[in-house]
Amino acid sequence: MRVIVLGAGHVGGAVVDALYEGHDLTVIDVDARRLAEFADRYDVRIVQGDGTTRGVVRKAGVEEADLLIACSPREEANLVCAILAKRLSRARTVVRTTSMELLEAWREGEIDVDFMISPELETANAIAEIVGLPAARQTDVFAEGRVQIVEFDVPADATEDALVGRPLRRAELPPDSKVAALIRSGRMVFPRGDERILPADRVVVIASPESAHAWSRTLARDEQTINDIVIFGAGRMGTTIGTVLLERGMRVRLVDANRERAHDVAEKLPRVRVFHANCFDSTFLERQRIAQAASVFCMNDDARNLYGAVLAAEHGVRLTIALAHDLTAVQVYERGGVDVAINPRQVTAEEMVRFAHDPRIQQITMLEGDRFEILDITVRPDSELVHRPLDEIPATGSLVGAVIRDDRVLFPHGSDALQPGDRVILFTEAARAAAVERAL
Repeated sequence: MRVIVLGAGHVGGAVVDALYEGHDLTVIDVDARRLAEFADRYDVRIVQGDGTTRGVVRKAGVEEADLLIACSPREEANLVCAILAKRLSRARTVVRTTSMELLEAWREGEIDVDFMISPELETANAIAEIVGLPAARQTDVFAEGRVQIVEFDVPADATEDALVGRPLRRAELPPDSKVAALIRSGRMVFPRGDERILPADRVVVIASPESAHAWSRTLARDEQTINDIVIFGAGRMGTTIGTVLLERGMRVRLVDANRERAHDVAEKLPRVRVFHANCFDSTFLERQRIAQAASVFCMNDDARNLYGAVLAAEHGVRLTIALAHDLTAVQVYERGGVDVAINPRQVTAEEMVRFAHDPRIQQITMLEGDRFEILDITVRPDSELVHRPLDEIPATGSLVGAVIRDDRVLFPHGSDALQPGDRVILFTEAARAAAVERAL
């Protein structure tokens, strides 16, 4: 597929990193230095210039392009470039936007692009899913919410029980669930029947929502529903997160050190309690009794988010979530004791790259630094894998976790076979994703 990426920033980098091996990519940006870094690292074509001009997008080969991903930090440039692409080619257009007004206008058919993605909204939805499953490191929903993908960390001090330490074929796994992979000391362990879940493992589970909660209760042991959320940072990201959580029936408190911004948000969101306060004020944290709440740190400074989350944990907060604007900060957050670190640019890129995959793919999630993918793909009638028991299919580094057939969700066993038209939720190594797509 011929893909043009507008923007060589963090989101563009994540998009290119996910797509460059299997696609013909061209990157447009006004910054020659950033483009040179892309050219050194990836086998991609680069075009320096303003993507809002006809000459530049033509130089990038828009007439022959199949897809334009406009993900620069300049909102207007993304939109104008996409409109030019629609007029000059048959390419599908995917646009990054931070404007809820533009997003709403697109939903109402007033903007002629194929898809618009909001980093704030994608991040807010990701946080809402995690808050609903407190033991999760990462989670996403597939098949209209009927299948959930969850990463759990097994406590390092876990002792052998009905789940941990037993061969998987004898372990008491929650029903309607499958172990897709075990991440152990940074490497993937395929979950064969004689493999065991060990302390300190990271477990990737494909399950029904009810079963995902059963996994969470088992691994967290003291899981309780969290309905109280304190958000530190009342900017565009914080207010979007607060709005989404409100819509899901949660109690939301917003905290910001800027008096004027706190006042404006209080007027805009009357159902939210808004405080003008410093997130590092221990007296404020104690007075607000945040120990039974989840805390979300979404300020624009990674160091402040990290320190605020660690301080909140010291005050007994049950779940700390912090935004890491720099992808390299994610590991620092985890080592510092933050429960969940989310990179908004990565979340946005994940949603964008699915448009460069096979059109049968309805959704894609990337895990563990993009080393693994969860795909939602429909099986072709002429696929070589249909009508064959799953345990007889040649090893492809992938695992079928769930199947949607006749509007029913199945969690298949090795003796089950795929049927033409099945919608399959599967786990695969990213390097093998293209081969898996072709096989299905």
